[in-house]
Amino acid sequence: MKIDKCGKLLNRGGYLLRNVYDWDCEHETSFWFVIKDSFGGMEELSSKMRNQVKKSLKTYDVCRVSASEMLRVGFPIFQVAVENYKVKATRITMDAFETRIQQSEKAGNVDFWCVYTKETHKAVALAINTLHKDCCEYNTMKADPSYLRNSTYPYYGLIYEMNCYYLQELGFKYVSDGARSITEHSNIQSFLIDKFHFRKAYCQL
Repeated sequence: MKIDKCGKLLNRGGYLLRNVYDWDCEHETSFWFVIKDSFGGMEELSSKMRNQVKKSLKTYDVCRVSASEMLRVGFPIFQVAVENYKVKATRITMDAFETRIQQSEKAGNVDFWCVYTKETHKAVALAINTLHKDCCEYNTMKADPSYLRNSTYPYYGLIYEMNCYYLQELGFKYVSDGARSITEHSNIQSFLIDKFHFRKAYCQL
């Protein structure tokens, strides 16, 4: 990338630029993205995982929601999830959360998802995804930690339904949980690889 272009990009905001190339190369490198480029339904999951996903879907309703609904229910989930990270994370304010959702809505290429208990219709988990021409980035997934510990698996139903929607219904080439995690504060990437057959798309940095 040329120096003048780098300068223009940095002037728009941020403190570093990451240049990724030779994406999804055939040899192992020190940098990668975590992606899933196929969907095999329940049959691709282990028997234990099938039972856990089914239990999740019996306990929760998983659906795409409007920006206004995310504004209504999302902040408490975001807040309690960040507070329970293993590494210290910057707390998000209500104003910052509202600004993010409003800007995402204006962008027009963002999906919002929520997970609600069937019994009380309380929102306990969420996802914010960015859509591109042929792929979808899972930018944000948050859940109330108390529901992650009660053996009802809210993330399992959420991830399964999103994979189904983007890979099977929309026919996207792949979904991505982003680049290699530096902090690994949530273990989500190893979870996706181990449980839902995501893989590392190696690249140069």
